[in-house]
Amino acid sequence: MATGQQDSINLREACVQAAHAVIAEQGVEGLSLRDVARRLGVSHQAPYKHYPSRDHLLAEVIRRCFEQFAAALAGRDRQADPMANMHALGTDYLRFALEHPLEYRLMFSTPWPSVADHPGLLRDARRSFDVLREALAPLYGTGRGVAARVDADALFVWSSMHGLATILQSNAMQHLSLSPKVLDNAVAH
Repeated sequence: MATGQQDSINLREACVQAAHAVIAEQGVEGLSLRDVARRLGVSHQAPYKHYPSRDHLLAEVIRRCFEQFAAALAGRDRQADPMANMHALGTDYLRFALEHPLEYRLMFSTPWPSVADHPGLLRDARRSFDVLREALAPLYGTGRGVAARVDADALFVWSSMHGLATILQSNAMQHLSLSPKVLDNAVAH
């Protein structure tokens, strides 16, 4: 690869890393291509070679969060028993949310840039939902209406896990006086 191409790839990657750092320090509202350029010590126009706007860079940051999330879910310790497999999936969902709170918030609490302009973001978001669909499918077998039932249950499970992850990230849990056993069994429930 020519040096110019490598530099271009390195700048593209460096922009994403710098954007992530800006968001971690200042929130999404603090993200600007000018600030990314300043952090990287490049001209204020340099990031525009790869990201035509702030939304393009933000979409790439969020897309990578979903890519990481889908990989964590797909990489779970798969079980032969479908219910045990769902439990492993739920456990890994919560683990990701608790170990990667910034990425989790970016995926689920940040307004997305227009997906029409960023099809990769939509593709990777769907991929993480598809991991759940695939885990649920063995519980239903085949037949008419199965896909709709899988989708309905996938949405319910996803919503439940999201709610649990959000509550666990807040300080509300410390005030609910729940026994540790309730929390330990939450995923299985």
